[in-house]
Amino acid sequence: MFENTERTELSALGEFGLISHLSKHFTSKNESTVLGIGDDAAIVKLGNEMMAISTDSYIEGVHFDLMFHPLKHLGYKAVAATVSDICAMNAIPTQILVAIGLSNRFSLEAVEELYEGMRLACEKYNIDLIGGDTSSSRSGLVLNLTAMGRVEESKLTLRKGAQVNDLLVVTGDLGGAYMGLQILEREKKVFIEHPKMQPDLETYDYIVGRQLKAEARVDVIQLLDDLKIIPTSMMDVSDGVASELFHLGQASGVGFDIYEEKLPIDPQTIDAALEFDLNPSIMALNGGEDYELLFTIKQEDFDKIKNNPDFTVIGHATDMVNIYRLNTKAGNSFEIKAQGWEHFSSDNK
Repeated sequence: MFENTERTELSALGEFGLISHLSKHFTSKNESTVLGIGDDAAIVKLGNEMMAISTDSYIEGVHFDLMFHPLKHLGYKAVAATVSDICAMNAIPTQILVAIGLSNRFSLEAVEELYEGMRLACEKYNIDLIGGDTSSSRSGLVLNLTAMGRVEESKLTLRKGAQVNDLLVVTGDLGGAYMGLQILEREKKVFIEHPKMQPDLETYDYIVGRQLKAEARVDVIQLLDDLKIIPTSMMDVSDGVASELFHLGQASGVGFDIYEEKLPIDPQTIDAALEFDLNPSIMALNGGEDYELLFTIKQEDFDKIKNNPDFTVIGHATDMVNIYRLNTKAGNSFEIKAQGWEHFSSDNK
């Protein structure tokens, strides 16, 4: 099936290149499979509705650090992050399954804390935990969550579908989760060197919260339905806006122009970025784990969202295929390079 005759490093392909390489020989054989690999979630037809299904893994030392991730927060965040992929299909999440690998350093009480966080997230998003699996692990804590949701066929939204001149919209604010992680990493280093010092987090409560207790924008899916808006394309912001722009553009066959002054950035994110000598706009573009929704709408739908604080129009689709430009406050234009998290990068060894 595969023609490789010499060793190929995974870093040469990257995460999405690897997925494409491994999946190219698989074809769907069941009529109920509407959409397979290549979007935020798979789509299966069930009667008159579509079911969105997505799975995510969370591995200790790769996706989280238990030095500063409380187990209750981690459980909540894992559910929210997985549910976010369902929202990215314009679907309402309904069920979730959890598989967990545990090393013997975890007590029953620790696992209860983790699942209490999951329970709180399930209550918040009105979803049911319906099963999963438990296993021992020799590499710390490993979580694998599968979320499911429902959507009417006419409202299903894919990465593919943006048209030239469609408006590019983002929910919430950007870059906060990334800057929260920088604060936590800094305080961890201070603690290791000076164990008696208490972490200084009070000044950064909002952005630390964005990192430790992510929220899926289930509310936005209901709001879009109330406003009678069906996005023409959509993704969630897990790897950073710049990275997601590439996915939307490549799937839809368009480019994007975005405007620096339109990027929604919380003042606390700006202050933290400047403290670390970082450009806030670059953090907003490339910081991951915000779990906001990035989508395109037709221009005639603008009046429906223009006064809503949940939405910010940050740009528009262009006919310059695979060209993504940032128009700065100073009046310059630069091509955007995606710098979000990349699994299998040689830097992640």
